[in-house]
Amino acid sequence: MAGLSALILGATGATGKVLLQELLASPKFSSVSEYGRHVTAPEKVAAGKDKLEQKTIDFEKLDDAGLKDKKWDVVFITLGTTRKNAGSAEAFEKIDRDGGANANSPFLYMKSKGKTELALADLGYSDTVIFRPAALGDADRNEHRPLEVYVHAAAKAISTFIPSIYMPVPKLAKAMRVVGEVGSQGVPPERVRKMGSEKAPWSILDNNAILAIADSFN
Repeated sequence: MAGLSALILGATGATGKVLLQELLASPKFSSVSEYGRHVTAPEKVAAGKDKLEQKTIDFEKLDDAGLKDKKWDVVFITLGTTRKNAGSAEAFEKIDRDGGANANSPFLYMKSKGKTELALADLGYSDTVIFRPAALGDADRNEHRPLEVYVHAAAKAISTFIPSIYMPVPKLAKAMRVVGEVGSQGVPPERVRKMGSEKAPWSILDNNAILAIADSFN
């Protein structure tokens, strides 16, 4: 029986780079495509090089990216940026979306994430799963963010008593890989928040659900 095929967009980011290694190491996935502005350097691929396809694409010219020429069983989107790096609120939304959210939030980050969720749900996939982790920690970032380091350190300390406020990136990546393998129907129903309609269903996994999946599956 052939394994699953996966496409990952944003594989060089904090979560994406860990997810990529999870997918390549998983026997459930027989092929993994990494498309993005940049791709992972060969020396950073720990396992599964033989099933990895890499392609540099321009997100401003998606029609030329070849996304319509192939079909994948699972598509992972881990794109993101900061307002500082994007240069403006408009650019942040463009990168974050084209790549506890609330589309009506007055806060840029929450508003952008909310709009992204709604846009993804409207694409009409048979099984769309939105991950809503809390503060991400244990991340290998390409840049130093001093304030974020202190905030995440505090969240990690408090998470001993309140698990819902902190998410180690390795656990998030593992949970994403697991859900990619089993689909939302393979996750205990009490962990999944069903959204949308019968014709256009989608699901949300909150921080506690993500942690439980990462701890319960191999």
